[in-house]
Amino acid sequence: MNRLVFATHNDNKVKEVKAILPPEIDLVSLTDIECHEDIPETASTLEGNALLKATFVKEKYNLDCFADDTGLEIEALDNEPGVYSARYAGPERNAHLNMDLVLHKLQSHPNRKARFVTSIVLLHQGKQYTFTGICNGKITQKKSGTQGFGYDPIFQPEGYDKTFAELSIEEKNKISHRGKAFTQLIEFIKNTIS
Repeated sequence: MNRLVFATHNDNKVKEVKAILPPEIDLVSLTDIECHEDIPETASTLEGNALLKATFVKEKYNLDCFADDTGLEIEALDNEPGVYSARYAGPERNAHLNMDLVLHKLQSHPNRKARFVTSIVLLHQGKQYTFTGICNGKITQKKSGTQGFGYDPIFQPEGYDKTFAELSIEEKNKISHRGKAFTQLIEFIKNTIS
């Protein structure tokens, strides 16, 4: 069986990916391999941060690994918050403060175009692979919806009249940046590793 580490402590993320992986892949989290360090995300790009996390695991535990990083890019704010999305309003990573800051900065701005980008880096048998998922949309005037997390209540995906936070998890996964990136990763794993 091929053991593969997903560089996250988020059990829900691991369960989601495990559910669609071939059974011969033994997917484990950072918690499963007893990695409790807070791996620094100091790169200037999403791909760079994902690579930092995956490399940390590969070097310390000698296990094949993949990691992801996601950012919200808002056209009118020169693609901010981007790589700083989680801590846009400060180091406490408060989603409501982050959304409030975005809404404040955009206030009456006519251009509300935005996109979510997810980068995944896989380190497997000495090679590096990258997968990217993008979801275009716009920033709404106010928060709406209770599903999801992060910026979901203020992001309305293209072709929808609801925010991510108003869609079911199933609906969101079909069109989301993360869903697209993970679909590519899983296809690659099915065809290459399993």
